[in-house]
Amino acid sequence: MVSFSPSEEQAMIKETIASFATDQIEPLARECDEAGEVKEELIKTGWELEIIPSSLPEEYGGFGESPSAVTGCIAFEELAHGDLSTAMHVLSATTPAYALFLYGTDEQKKQHLPAFCGEEFKAAATAIVEPRYFFDASSLSTTATRDGEEYVIKGEKCFVPLAPESEHILVFATTNPGAGFASVDAFLVPKDAENLVIGEREKNMGMKALATYEVSLNDVRVPLSSKIGEEAGIDYLKLLSRSRLALASLALGMMRKAAENSRDYAKERIAFGEPIGSRQTIAFMIAEMFIEVDATRMLIWEAAWKCDRGEEFAKDAALAKNYAAQKCMKICDGAVQVMGGHGYVRENMPELWFRNASAFSSLEGIVMV
Repeated sequence: MVSFSPSEEQAMIKETIASFATDQIEPLARECDEAGEVKEELIKTGWELEIIPSSLPEEYGGFGESPSAVTGCIAFEELAHGDLSTAMHVLSATTPAYALFLYGTDEQKKQHLPAFCGEEFKAAATAIVEPRYFFDASSLSTTATRDGEEYVIKGEKCFVPLAPESEHILVFATTNPGAGFASVDAFLVPKDAENLVIGEREKNMGMKALATYEVSLNDVRVPLSSKIGEEAGIDYLKLLSRSRLALASLALGMMRKAAENSRDYAKERIAFGEPIGSRQTIAFMIAEMFIEVDATRMLIWEAAWKCDRGEEFAKDAALAKNYAAQKCMKICDGAVQVMGGHGYVRENMPELWFRNASAFSSLEGIVMV
């Protein structure tokens, strides 16, 4: 059965990251949003938490065994409780690192994984989302066609984090059109590859501190060894599902913060001689927020538990991500409403949370547990 008691290691990870998020990330969240960049000290300290090394074996420079979905979900929730943009930046290398570990060849692992366990932050971009209406992760327009000893990649990507800073970009592309999830493979493409163009930084509604870019691949040629797993390839649906758990956990951290802020404000704000939280409408709204936070966590943890046990969890992860995206938007909107006109003012955090929450309906793949 599902255990709701974290292990001693998970409890320690939760406490450590929660402390970092509360003491260092949260106080700088607004400043990072206004400046349009995550502070270097936050990136450095976030990397020193060793989230990736703790999930990789010693032979690659880590000190763990393999990525645990449950542990990752606990960690990601706490980071996003501080700030979503900072969490995304710190965790941006998880998808390339875990995709390599889970499906890379021995040579690919030895060549690339040690860099993710170094002392300095390792920027690594993931390109999966495409700038088109009705984007479907199971039917990518970006294609990779084999031509002799090379693959030729053609397509457009968006929401690619830290692209100019990354040595390689992990590009997901269709190699067998019409086969659904089984048609997609992943390629490590050098950012300076010929015919790869990194566009201007995107101007997004939310996550303003996280630099994301459009990337164009105009018949980019890469060797066969650039394909993750080479002939064996990847289990794209499993990777996508692990990413959905990560995104759901980040949404959970945000919605929990918004609910807590609403509760505290409703206790302190006096109107007509009494706290606004004593009014049934406000009290019921806040109670529902906390119900949804707990319900979302249960969906996420059950899916993560199945993932760690090697059971089928794709449907559970999709439901958890979809539910978390919807409820995060609703709760962050509620946080604005509880504060009334003050919630719309940039001096207060709910307007930032509301803008950030809108991103979850569009994101896929850029972080992973």
